[in-house]
Parts: sequence; structure tokens; C-alpha cells
Amino acid sequence: MNVVLVEPEIPPNTGNVARLCAATGAKLHLIEPLGFELNDRRMKRAGMDYWQQVDWRTWPDWASFAREAEGTMWLVESGGPKIYSDAAFGPEDYLVFGRETAGLPKAMLERSPDQWLRIPMTNPQARSLNLGNCVSIVLFEALRQVGFAE
Repeated sequence: MNVVLVEPEIPPNTGNVARLCAATGAKLHLIEPLGFELNDRRMKRAGMDYWQQVDWRTWPDWASFAREAEGTMWLVESGGPKIYSDAAFGPEDYLVFGRETAGLPKAMLERSPDQWLRIPMTNPQARSLNLGNCVSIVLFEALRQVGFAE
């Protein structure tokens, strides 16, 4: 399984996602530009000592990443036509999450409506969920579907 963060902005969120990837064996892809330096102490602190256990890579931009990615790319963003738990995930799929402040580009979502997933929120006054929480929710559902390969 692959987790993709497109232009992440908040170091502790990325550190928490890295820790999640270490615990689950998911690969982490960071699409530049990043809103922080990779040596940011807040990111390292959130990821604790798990960074050496993470299979991760940075990419200079979305196009460079997309040219090499093989497998279904699931775009997780509010407003999606499909609930994440209705997707049929495969073990080599990519779970794609956007920037904390702006999400994924609308044009990207509109090009792939069948892969656009949302996490339902029952309180319409709640603005959003934390990025790390979103990754956890969708990643664990995907891993559940493929049998939690250990």
C-alpha cells in the first residue's frame, strides 16, 4: 500500500503519517513543494524514531510521481462521490491526500471522479479532520480489505 501526501504543509502531520506508515508497512510518497524542511524537528519529533523504518521518497512534483506510479490512485478529498469504505482497494494502490489548507486540486479530482473518495462527517459544522486521522481511517480500511498482510 502507498500513502501520498501532495504538498504537505504541517511538519507534525507528516511525521505522524510517517509513523503510521512505519507501523503498517505502507510506502510514503511526499510530493514537493513541501511547506517545511525535511529536517524540521517538529516533523522528526512526531515521527519519533520511526523514520528509519519508513520506505519513503520525495518527488519534485505531481507529474514526476504520476509518470512512475503503477496501481489505482484513490484521491481522498471532501465532496467525493464515493465513501472510502465503498472502494475496492488493492495491495499496490495509492491513497492520495492533499495539502492541509487547500486539499487536492479540483481539476485532478474532476479528471478521476471514480477514484475520488470522501470520509463522511455527520456534523456539518465541523470543517475538516486532521490529515493524519484521514490517512489512518482510509489506510486501515484498505489494509483490512487486502487482509492485513503482516
